[in-house]
Amino acid sequence: MIHRKEIRVYYEDTDMAGIVYYANYLRYVERARSDWVRDVGIDQLAMKDAGVVFAVRRVEADYITPARFDDVLEVRTTLDSLSAAKMVMAQEVWRGDTLIFTAKVLIVCIGSTGKPVRLPAECRLLDA
Repeated sequence: MIHRKEIRVYYEDTDMAGIVYYANYLRYVERARSDWVRDVGIDQLAMKDAGVVFAVRRVEADYITPARFDDVLEVRTTLDSLSAAKMVMAQEVWRGDTLIFTAKVLIVCIGSTGKPVRLPAECRLLDA
């Protein structure tokens, strides 16, 4: 399943050259992952109440070509792999038919002590 989220580039997202500042791509893919989590039925507030939260452990990013002010982008998110302790999300940012950014994001869960814990059951069911 590919989750899609549209993002418009605002002036505040750009640098002095009018191109998207590199760190903002991470914000775009984070928003898309948050929507993906909600859309697959995972309640992050209930997780937090239970003392478990998602945490990004690693990001591998490839900046292919810049986005610019007022571009309409589409973030595509897929579940690349899943185990009892981690999820790897593959994310791409497209401008029309042009791929402009890719990321592999390793997601883990941590408990209230900050130590790693198993993914909640509803996450582990995603691979079924």
